[in-house]
Amino acid sequence: DGKIYDAYVIYPKSHTSEANIVEYFVYQILPDVLENECGYKLCIYGRDICPGEGNAIEKGIQKSRRLIIILTLQSIHCEDPAYDQHIAFYNALIQNDMKVILLEMEAIGSYEKLQESLRYIIKQQGTIKWKEMPTGCPQSSNSKFWKHVRYHMPLAHKTS
Repeated sequence: DGKIYDAYVIYPKSHTSEANIVEYFVYQILPDVLENECGYKLCIYGRDICPGEGNAIEKGIQKSRRLIIILTLQSIHCEDPAYDQHIAFYNALIQNDMKVILLEMEAIGSYEKLQESLRYIIKQQGTIKWKEMPTGCPQSSNSKFWKHVRYHMPLAHKTS
């Protein structure tokens, strides 16, 4: 299918203590479980795409089979969603060629403050809720959370 990545990961980028927890999840836990244990290949901004690489974000999204969007309270209260989120929603909703996986990192409560495109995706398929302590030991890849995530991912091609 010409895709390089199984999923492009979109997460809120800021410099708060909450962001440290989210970044730990994005850079440590997600790759540990999805790449090392399950054989997926993720595209993560800051790891696979360096800041300032022009249209590298757009190319990374286009080369991915899925979008994983990390939802936090901060992402809800963000007035101006990140550039990668705009591109991602365009690909997922307008071109309708990409499946979105929403991971809710903390209890969001009401979704009414979310942008309309996110509310639409939540209404269509819901979210997968992370219930572990983010800094604790990551759950087993056989936990309910990871089984839900893997269910929405494309078939993995394990190389080992």
